[in-house]
Amino acid sequence: MRGLPRNEDPNLLVGFDHSDDAGVYRLMEDLAIVTTADFITPPVDDPFLFGQIAAANALSDVYAMGGRPVTCLNLAAFPSRKLPLEVLQRTLAGALDKITEAGAVLAGGHTVEDDEPKFGLAVTGMVHPQRIWINGGARPGDGLILTKPLGTGVIFNARLKGRVSQAALEACLEAVTTLNRRAAEILAAFPVHAATDVTGFGLAGHALEMARASGVTLAFDLERLPVLPEAQEMYRRGVTTGSNRAIGRLSQGRLRFAGQWPAWRREIVFDPQTSGGLLVAVAGEEAARALEALKAGGVADACAVGRVRPRGDSGELVFG
Repeated sequence: MRGLPRNEDPNLLVGFDHSDDAGVYRLMEDLAIVTTADFITPPVDDPFLFGQIAAANALSDVYAMGGRPVTCLNLAAFPSRKLPLEVLQRTLAGALDKITEAGAVLAGGHTVEDDEPKFGLAVTGMVHPQRIWINGGARPGDGLILTKPLGTGVIFNARLKGRVSQAALEACLEAVTTLNRRAAEILAAFPVHAATDVTGFGLAGHALEMARASGVTLAFDLERLPVLPEAQEMYRRGVTTGSNRAIGRLSQGRLRFAGQWPAWRREIVFDPQTSGGLLVAVAGEEAARALEALKAGGVADACAVGRVRPRGDSGELVFG
């Protein structure tokens, strides 16, 4: 987005300036719309599951802004000469399942011919203009909470090589098909200063966006990061993804590991997530209560993963 002229419309409350998860436009004093679009290639063979995962992934951007999804449009690329139409129909059915669970409606969409299937949603949500979550509001002293485990990238890649157990795959599928709706609804009762969802740029990439936009350092406890079963073991065995190295380059010079961590142990922070959890900065005195509420409300994998510090010589991200 660099080099594009900035929109000066005062009703555009959140644009592309700080890599937020969605745009927000004010319609009235007490109502703004949240607008986003996202699509992915299939991480699984089952088209219904693919639709569920892609929909949960796209809907998450609205939750990351503190909003509520309202309407959705399908975005589909489909190789009709290679695959039967039933595959597309099952993908749409899976997406509709998650759209309905989110309390939103499917209003239509668009399909194009492509050599590789891709699917996602354009989503419109609603939020009060004074209750928007952005990625640029983290303050020193805030507690950092992550609501889903990491490792979907390496689990899906290891599955292609027959390296992970069925139990580990099922745990991964449970995570990526779970909406961030419940977590967002619970966190709405607490002072969330900044939020994002952890997706394709991994924890490191999305945390860097939050740190840079907020002008702070995010200090994570590497041992406390929630990780999917067998994900860390896959990295120890040398399995990785095609994105880890690129995410590592993106964060070079801005990320520091405190301590003698083996290279394979560090890789989880660069793991590209699909339909990942919310990373939120909650006012320090309320962070523990927010975590308790998440656990009590069924967000079982939510963890306190670090603190926000003033920006200093330590860099924008520290993993210790």
